[in-house]
Amino acid sequence: MEKNSVLILNNEQINHKIRRIAYQIYENNLEEDQIILAGIAKSGFQLAQKLQAVLQEISDLEVLLCEVKVNKKNPLQAVTSSLSPQDYENKALVLIDDVLNSGTTLIYGIRHFLDVPLKRFKTAVLVDRSHKKYPVKADFKGISLSTSIHETVKVHFKPGEDKVELV
Repeated sequence: MEKNSVLILNNEQINHKIRRIAYQIYENNLEEDQIILAGIAKSGFQLAQKLQAVLQEISDLEVLLCEVKVNKKNPLQAVTSSLSPQDYENKALVLIDDVLNSGTTLIYGIRHFLDVPLKRFKTAVLVDRSHKKYPVKADFKGISLSTSIHETVKVHFKPGEDKVELV
């Protein structure tokens, strides 16, 4: 752990949260044959991969992964995704990020997908900090944290050593 950091979730707790989110996603998409998990690069995509593994274990859904690239320093730059719009048109899609802070990254990610008709659109995050600048919410979340604006939540995905820290 880093100096002056507080462990919020350990590896086991993160795995439990991911499993719970996966069940919620599945329950919301019972009538679907296929679902798109669109993870915001880098940690959001890693979370999407973990959710995909659990969904494939607990359901018969075909789960497609999509990596979404948003320039977090300059979100007005073009957002790109690893799937073409035809791949997710009229499909159920879940946009995933590790932490929902102000909502900036998520809102620009959402905007990217609004140009294509979707059957269903939801959002998922591991940690919701509730410092919203934009009217965006997480439909599925692992944990809600009340933090000060000066604190930072760090998510570390390392095999067998996943953790969430408050710095």
